[in-house]
Amino acid sequence: MSQKVLLSAKEIHIILHRLACQLLENHLDFSNTVLVGIQPRGVFLANRLTQVLKEDYKVKNVNLGSLDITFYRDDFRRGDKIHEANKTKIDFLVENKKVVFIDDVLYTGRSIRAALTAIQSFGRPEEIELLTLIDRRFSRHLPIQPNYRGRQVDAINDEKVKVMWKENDGKDAVYLISD
Repeated sequence: MSQKVLLSAKEIHIILHRLACQLLENHLDFSNTVLVGIQPRGVFLANRLTQVLKEDYKVKNVNLGSLDITFYRDDFRRGDKIHEANKTKIDFLVENKKVVFIDDVLYTGRSIRAALTAIQSFGRPEEIELLTLIDRRFSRHLPIQPNYRGRQVDAINDEKVKVMWKENDGKDAVYLISD
């Protein structure tokens, strides 16, 4: 097994600031916008982005939530793998709001499809956008594209993208892993 560094901690830091600026450009004061991290790994990115928005760009009213999509997945009852549910925490209204889904890697698009279904339990958003750190361009099974992307990666065959966050994994890094 070999692994190649796609993003270092410094590059992730730069990308987080670029993504925060793009969000600010399109949403200004966030009074009508909510951020929703998709469980489990999108929550790390969502938390980090919210921290950048609040601390570095002085945005005061950022609503951040997390959405568990386990029971909305189309592979929930397939295979031998038992899916473990995470927590959903959305303590704000999404009705008529602009929702920004945040996930670490956009792969087949199936997680985002599940998130689109799951968010409807909380109301009808005015608009939904997608922000992702890594966009695996040639792996899509559904016609889903990010509005904001950190880096586009052409991972093929059995290659995997692994995102590491210092809060969970001890360091910030993104690797392309091949068998």
